[in-house]
Amino acid sequence: MRSALLLGLLPATLLLTGCIADPGPAAPTAGSPTQTRLSNGVDSAPTTSAPLETMQSSNKAPVYWIGRSNSDVYLYREFRDVPGEDNPITKALRAMMSEAPLDPDFFTPWQNPKNLATSISGTNVITVDVSADAFNSNLDADMAQRAIQQLVYTATAAGASSGLVDAAQQLEVVILVDGHTDYHAFKHVKLGAPMPRSVGMVAPVWIIDPQEGVEVADGRVKINGRNTVPGGKLQWQILKVQENREKEKYLDGEATAATEAEASGIFSVTVKLAPGDYEIRVSQVDPSRPDNEPNVDTRGFSVR
Repeated sequence: MRSALLLGLLPATLLLTGCIADPGPAAPTAGSPTQTRLSNGVDSAPTTSAPLETMQSSNKAPVYWIGRSNSDVYLYREFRDVPGEDNPITKALRAMMSEAPLDPDFFTPWQNPKNLATSISGTNVITVDVSADAFNSNLDADMAQRAIQQLVYTATAAGASSGLVDAAQQLEVVILVDGHTDYHAFKHVKLGAPMPRSVGMVAPVWIIDPQEGVEVADGRVKINGRNTVPGGKLQWQILKVQENREKEKYLDGEATAATEAEASGIFSVTVKLAPGDYEIRVSQVDPSRPDNEPNVDTRGFSVR
């Protein structure tokens, strides 16, 4: 299954650096996992990648972005409407390389490539063939590694959620550049070898619903998310956005992430909200510093 789409090149002179609590090697290879520790006194480190997406009935594409949480950098996912005739993996990757995230806290270092094609082998290996202009951003080694994993997570998520690959098997991604192996992505990461999802790349705290900027019906609003520490304690706040755009605390509380295998790390909070604009803030609990917000994630949404 191969497809290519011709679009204009977007120039880039952006310099992006990753402030990582536990940085990886200066010159990583494509398959080397990076363990990112949780900072600010929380002593549990993420030990798994995000669970592979399951097949869904909607046509929305799962797209991963890079975002900052305190001083660390992680991957976050959004579901996006992505029209077009390409296969689901190509469409999701095209969105990742050419569109802006809904959440202003996220970003992507990728540039819109002239050529992009994907294919799947019978051994659950996704091959991505992209033109070299996709790498026209100036990154340090840590951010380059995260950008490559951003592609791996997006490709595997799109393949699994669309049913194109067997989610029960290990998925790997091979990245070719203009049909060739051994390209050094962003001048730091050597490509060509099969790559799985790397451990510790996803955000420790991650709000799944509501997505940034959505409108929900008034009444009972359910907030879903994931914590990389099953059974971990979380603190949450609902801030109400005033007409002058200042935010005031409206509700707060605590939640506990699930420990069951089928819902490991999942948490949910249900609140009753009147019409208005709100922001939800969720973070892990630091027992030694109750007022601290380690690994915070936020979402802005409206109730109508």
